[in-house]
Amino acid sequence: MEIALDGYVVDILRGDHVIEIQTGNFSSIKRKMRDLSSRYRVTLIYPVSYERWILEVPGALQGAIMRRKSPKRQAVSQLFEELVSFPDLLKCPNFSIEVVSIREEQLRRYSRRWRGKRRTWRVVERRLLSVLERFPFDVPSDLWQLIPTTLPDPFETSHLALALGHPRWFAQKIAYCLRKSGVVTAIGKKGNSLVYSRLTPPATGLDNHAT
Repeated sequence: MEIALDGYVVDILRGDHVIEIQTGNFSSIKRKMRDLSSRYRVTLIYPVSYERWILEVPGALQGAIMRRKSPKRQAVSQLFEELVSFPDLLKCPNFSIEVVSIREEQLRRYSRRWRGKRRTWRVVERRLLSVLERFPFDVPSDLWQLIPTTLPDPFETSHLALALGHPRWFAQKIAYCLRKSGVVTAIGKKGNSLVYSRLTPPATGLDNHAT
């Protein structure tokens, strides 16, 4: 049940422990997380869909409901996509993040409204089917769980992109999060690229399905 707290609405409150579940953009809760973490213990839960089933419901309720499995999977490293909003907050002893790998069902309804030149399917509900795994990030060095141990030191974002199999723009977000959280530092430049070095030792990387 949602609870009012210090001018905010939080998802769960257990004593002085705030538990917030965020399925969307972290930027919308940036001020909330910083403010509450200054007075309360805060855990931010971030679900990622390892397995997603899609239910498509015709808008006029005519025809059969179609259920299919999406070929797309979200990895735990998706965290970096949102963490760019406040990577330094992991240095706060009151704040932690838990990424939860889930199976979910997504209900979509056919929209009669035009988007551009075509009608589209609109997501109207997300249903949790099961929790598969939980990945806690209590301190900045926990971010090394998401980085392959094969990453050289020092390194550039091109090395990150290659090690993770992600595009360069995503590797740049990862490097930003690592630097702002205090686990790496920029030690110079090579051409137009920053060169980074570790400030904390790397941890054992997660399995391939998580990265």
